[in-house]
Amino acid sequence: MASPSDPSNQEPVVRRRRNNGAPIKFLLPLIYAPVLPLIRLTLRHKPVLRDRLFTAVLAGAFIHGGYLVTDLYDIESK
Repeated sequence: MASPSDPSNQEPVVRRRRNNGAPIKFLLPLIYAPVLPLIRLTLRHKPVLRDRLFTAVLAGAFIHGGYLVTDLYDIESK
């Protein structure tokens, strides 16, 4: 009779790797926050390009935020 601590009688333990880091989609606002003022400062002498780029990045940030909120509402409704 084999004892419970006998290594030849034990089943292998399957360990799954857990993702402890935050998903990248939640870290993107940390990139948007410093980029917007940098656009305003670095393109000071090119107002047309500055305004278009600033508007495009800001619109992208709002679309990304809407995407995240839509996912949260979708999860809550199920």
